[in-house]
Amino acid sequence: SALKSNPSHLRELDLSNNDLKDSGVKLLSAGLGNPHCKLETLRLSGCLVTEECCASLVSALKSNPSDLRELDLSYNHPGDSGVRLLSAVLEDPHCRQEKLNVEHGGENTMKPG
Repeated sequence: SALKSNPSHLRELDLSNNDLKDSGVKLLSAGLGNPHCKLETLRLSGCLVTEECCASLVSALKSNPSDLRELDLSYNHPGDSGVRLLSAVLEDPHCRQEKLNVEHGGENTMKPG
């Protein structure tokens, strides 16, 4: 995959309004966890994502403190527990993520400071 190439030159990926569902996002998470992944912006708005795949996303982001700065999960259904898991990444000093968008499915969160 493009996220696993050595090195990946992909910086922004917009898969919004695709029928990825949790299974597709779990596959994508495997690429995000790869040390060669240099993705800075990932847009998954309206991809039928539920809280089931939030743990996979968080695990990938923590296993490889990536360059990801912005994650858009608006118009999905991450649920309260998924939003809590994803919001915790913003507090992790090893992660560079600055913006998490879960509008119309949770809350809109930005890293303080």
